[in-house]
Amino acid sequence: METDFTPPNKPSEQPLSELDILLEDGPLIAVNKPPGLLTQGVPHAQPSLEGRVKAYLKQKLAKPGNVYLGVPHRLDRPVSGIVIFAKNSKAAARLAEQFRERSIQKIYLAVTETVPIPSEGRLVDWLLKDAEAAHVSVVSEGTDGARQAVLDYAVIAVKEGRALIQIELHTGRMHQIRVQLASRGWPIIDDRQYGAALSSEQEASYDPQKTPIALHAWRLLLKHPVRYDAVRLEAPVPTAWSRFGFVLPKGM
Repeated sequence: METDFTPPNKPSEQPLSELDILLEDGPLIAVNKPPGLLTQGVPHAQPSLEGRVKAYLKQKLAKPGNVYLGVPHRLDRPVSGIVIFAKNSKAAARLAEQFRERSIQKIYLAVTETVPIPSEGRLVDWLLKDAEAAHVSVVSEGTDGARQAVLDYAVIAVKEGRALIQIELHTGRMHQIRVQLASRGWPIIDDRQYGAALSSEQEASYDPQKTPIALHAWRLLLKHPVRYDAVRLEAPVPTAWSRFGFVLPKGM
């Protein structure tokens, strides 16, 4: 049995001015980030998911001043999917600790231009970040400043030479999934920064920071920051992914 990416009655993508809230439970709030939006605000007042969640809470709580919002993790701007926030500093610290200790299970979906061979496995690399260029490279072990990156992947489906793959991320390096897949000749669709091919029309409007790529933070399994019971979050993929023609096996 198979199922479409988008469940019937659950919008998977909303205008950037709105929030797709997946869960709001005590100090924990989880949101499905659309691609092309920053997770956290930066100088020059650029729109961000953080800013929109703050605005939502400010209105909901009818608070005249600023509201606190902890940001324990981030997604790259072109990536969609689950981002969790904390409404107080204690919860933020507890969530950040879970990410730091790698006790949160992080599952992504990606569509690659080519089909990975073998169809499943573990990728272990050493990555070097060039912060000024906002770019990451695979380098030799022992390279000064390099950090180890580990992920597991499995091909879910193949169609027209492309692959839908599931990824479990064990470390959280900058651009990790993107560069590890691309370094093996499996670039993520539309990720021109790491070797994906674009049409001439796409090239004309391409922005490495904003152009959406086919990478989605699909599922998180974590402990609630207050009760410590298990929390399972899942975010529907962007509706634009329907162009790939993939379906997820039922029960995944």
